Formats: sequence, C-alpha cells, structure tokens
Amino acid sequence: MALIEDMFKGNLATGLAVGIATVLVGPAFIQTVGRTLRPAAKAVVKGGLVFYRETLSELGEMASDLVAEARAELEQGVHDGGETVSEGQGRSPRRSNPAA
Repeated sequence: MALIEDMFKGNLATGLAVGIATVLVGPAFIQTVGRTLRPAAKAVVKGGLVFYRETLSELGEMASDLVAEARAELEQGVHDGGETVSEGQGRSPRRSNPAA
C-alpha cells in the first residue's frame, strides 16, 4: 500500500499516468483473467456434480434401502403375530414377581 500512496504523493503526472493506464489496460486484463478462470470454474462445477452423483446419491440409496428393510421387518412382525415396536413401544415384557 505504501508503494501506491508514494506514487500518488510525488507527482501529479505520475498519478494521472497510472490512472489512464488502469482505465486503458483494465478491461483487457479483466477479460484475460475471465478467460483463464472460466475453465477453472467449470472444472469446479463438474467436480461438484461428480461428487454429488457418486457420493450423495449413494447415501440416498442407502437410506431408502434402510427404510425398505425396516418396513419389511415391521410387516413381517405383524404377519407373524409378533409384537411390533409401535405396539409395545419398545418396552420389555413385564415379569411377574413370585414374592408378591
């Protein structure tokens, strides 16, 4: 920052030259940087899509498989006449106390 401040302190002509050069070269510089960064940005987007497709979609499949297995187990418990978790609410059966 001191370099820029020193450039504008010393001479008015130097400050004007830097300002004019910035106005003239700035758009070309921005276009060059844009052309360079565009492929990099596309690569980042492609990487995100591949990550989503490979990793997150597999997590979704695993979750739906777990839900299907849980439903099948619940249905089998109902068909076998067994007590399901929703009917017994997860409690263990009560034992009778012979001393009482």
